[in-house]
Amino acid sequence: NRTEKEAEQHEIVRNLDQAFKKIDELPFDFERRRMSVLVKDDENMVSMVTKGALEEMLSISNYVEDKGKILPLTEEIRQEILAEVAQLNEQGLRVLGVSYRSDLDADYEYTVEDESDMILTGYLAFLDPPKPSAAPAIKALAEYGVATKILTGDNEKVTEAVCEKVGLDAEHILLGSVIETMSDDELSKVVETTTIFAKLSPDQKARIILQLKANGHKVGYMGDGINDAPSMKVADVGISVDTAVDIAKETADVILLDKDLLVLEKGLVEGRKVYANMTKYIKMTVSSNFGNIFSLLISSIFLPFLPMAPIHLIVLNLVYDISCIALPFDNVDREFLQKPRIWSAKSITRFMAWIGPISSIFDCMTFLILFFIIAPMMTGSVYHHGMSSEFITIFQTGWFIESMWTQTMVIYMLRSPKLPFIQSRPALSVVMTTLAAVFFVTLLPYGPFATLLKVAPLNGTYFLLLILVMILYMASVTFVKHLYIKKYHEWL
Repeated sequence: NRTEKEAEQHEIVRNLDQAFKKIDELPFDFERRRMSVLVKDDENMVSMVTKGALEEMLSISNYVEDKGKILPLTEEIRQEILAEVAQLNEQGLRVLGVSYRSDLDADYEYTVEDESDMILTGYLAFLDPPKPSAAPAIKALAEYGVATKILTGDNEKVTEAVCEKVGLDAEHILLGSVIETMSDDELSKVVETTTIFAKLSPDQKARIILQLKANGHKVGYMGDGINDAPSMKVADVGISVDTAVDIAKETADVILLDKDLLVLEKGLVEGRKVYANMTKYIKMTVSSNFGNIFSLLISSIFLPFLPMAPIHLIVLNLVYDISCIALPFDNVDREFLQKPRIWSAKSITRFMAWIGPISSIFDCMTFLILFFIIAPMMTGSVYHHGMSSEFITIFQTGWFIESMWTQTMVIYMLRSPKLPFIQSRPALSVVMTTLAAVFFVTLLPYGPFATLLKVAPLNGTYFLLLILVMILYMASVTFVKHLYIKKYHEWL
């Protein structure tokens, strides 16, 4: 690693692991923002070496080491150090201070209270630039209605420098010390108007996320450190990377394997496509089934026989569901993808109540055509009790085919609020499967399974009237769709 390479070039850090032996450790925590190790050198002298955020290191140091001399840490020197570190922070460099104490008792059990009266020996500056894809990813997410907020434990100067590089407004930064004094009501207002939060503890990050959720937002949180685990746990979606610490990966819902942050946009778009196509299928199927059941109820009142045989219903639902296999791969309108959506069962019920009865109206129209025109024309007589089953078979076949046509062809009308094929094109796979379903069911009466399925061939007059019914049905659905969108300002 880089530390070993540096050790080969600089004698002062060469063989440190052999010159010193670690005998104890005071681990890092987010309250004091530092950690310490107790080491023993070749001469058995025990020292405490502490590293941490520079402000905290200055608070526990009374001396400073400069060119081998130990000097009192005066206010003038303190301000000089802070000014130099501020310049580094403004360049986006994170700075850690390093202090030590020597000639300690090896048998004493040291605690965090012993991190005092130390000598500041220097500071380390780390450059952790944002990924090249960070700025394009933030911009792309904004186009899809996703606001990016920064929650970080870094100080405000480093945060400001990094945020400016990725195109975020860093004019107003809210610090953790201010958040600590706020009530939940005050914080609920501030989180809506603030983009950048700095010098936060893990608990403060989680509190901000919980407040955003309480305000009605869906929150995703991305992090890779131990301090990010609580935030990922309370977020709606926790996101981490494959190089993150174990606890962050275990807490995350999604782990990114791609180094490009634009994969977030791709994931968002694909998720919304899945939601859109899932909603299409549910609304189409529910409204279609509602219409069919409503038609059966009406027909049972007036018809002396079943309008469709049980085997017809089974085949109809099977073929329709097979034709919908391609729906998950259907195209989705860009306007739908650009706005977050909320799942609502009420929307499905409303859709069903508006669209379902339309199919029932045209089913009833088909009943009248079959009962008074097509079946008598093909059998040579009107229906009467005791007549042969040919009349019933022709009637049931006619509604069987009409149901398949309306169920599949209306997909094009319902899949988008736009005009099909002109303003919104379905995927080729959807066109192929729906047309295949229509041709398959239409040709069944002319195939070898006609007797088994109890279907009979129909004449040309039936298909001419069927096409007329379909045209009227499509026009009616388009008209009702226009009224629905005008009233509820949504479709899917």
